[in-house]
Amino acid sequence: MIKTEKWETYNFEGAVRGMRNPMNSWAKSDSVHQHIGPNDLDLLLRLTKAGTDHRKVLRQMMVSVDIAAPLYWWKEFDTYKVGTVANSTSTMHKIHTKKFDIGDFSCEYVAPRFMYDVITELNYLRSNLNETGDKKYWYAMIQLLPSSYLQKRTVTLNYEVLLNMYKARRKHKLQEWRDFCNVLLRLPYFKEISEV
Repeated sequence: MIKTEKWETYNFEGAVRGMRNPMNSWAKSDSVHQHIGPNDLDLLLRLTKAGTDHRKVLRQMMVSVDIAAPLYWWKEFDTYKVGTVANSTSTMHKIHTKKFDIGDFSCEYVAPRFMYDVITELNYLRSNLNETGDKKYWYAMIQLLPSSYLQKRTVTLNYEVLLNMYKARRKHKLQEWRDFCNVLLRLPYFKEISEV
């Protein structure tokens, strides 16, 4: 399971302006703020098709999004560290402040009885930590926490990184990657960019 929300795209105007710098072709620009005009879109797609050396424009088209995904997905996401920034909820500082429940995990393929046992044990450790302050309970919680635990991160990245993710992960065996890539196709101009 993966949840994304609060998608924001920005700096399209700056990216398009910069895209026209090499040929001093600013007079041909027909974009207005976040709306990329037909002339500029044509150039953007030609530069995208020309490869990474020429599609610097994509590295200036920025995206911010909140993603709640299981730890096993975040491990793969971390492959894309270039051009990304992320702030996550803290398992180090806040893992003990809220009682665990089934909604905290991506576990649709796990036997319910097993997840019930894990959640019961995590809540037992949490309760003991909160009552005693003994860090051994905190360590036990961190060590027991399944990779299905949903962690929320606010991520900032660019269209170049998203295009690399899309091309590499759109047919991935993890459903979370396929779902994430499908959402990317709804971003402004991403579908057109992904098809070149």
